[in-house]
Amino acid sequence: MEDERIGFLGIVIEDLTQAPRVNQVISQYQELVTGRIGVPDHQRNMAVIGLLLRGNDTQVGAFTSKMGNIPGVQVKSAMTKK
Repeated sequence: MEDERIGFLGIVIEDLTQAPRVNQVISQYQELVTGRIGVPDHQRNMAVIGLLLRGNDTQVGAFTSKMGNIPGVQVKSAMTKK
């Protein structure tokens, strides 16, 4: 089994109609999420979500991939090396 690491997942929702899908994916991977902050920008019809994560490379990779496949959503992640 891979070692657990901590990290961050940044999510930019460029199309707020996709917010329910984003939240559905976050719910599917809720065991990895240790913290969350969300900032809406109603004037631009966008939002940014930051997630603190704890998990292994396989888990975080699957989460990031699923999130990145949602149209109108951009994601970036950073994980500790240890």
